[in-house]
Amino acid sequence: MTDIVTLTPSAREHMNKMLLDNKNTVVRLSMKGGGCAGMQYDWSLSDEVEDKDEVIELDHGNFCIDATSQMYLIGTTINYKKEIFGSFFDIENPATTSSCGCGESVGF
Repeated sequence: MTDIVTLTPSAREHMNKMLLDNKNTVVRLSMKGGGCAGMQYDWSLSDEVEDKDEVIELDHGNFCIDATSQMYLIGTTINYKKEIFGSFFDIENPATTSSCGCGESVGF
């Protein structure tokens, strides 16, 4: 079975660090309504895998996408970038048709 999203090595490394630093077992990505383009990525940490989650195993826990958000994220690549003015998860989502200037929300 193919994963819904692809995590680059740098994304996996940073997620593992987040889990260890915060003593959690799950990095979760969801899509929520809102933002200037209509939908926004919502990141959270938790300790629970839900029944219909898409689960990608990490060295120190799991990366999960809830059932409702999965259809929005098919084919997405998540990378972690470090730049001079900060670091961030860079989400390359082929399903998006628009995005806001700040990169926090997308349209489908």
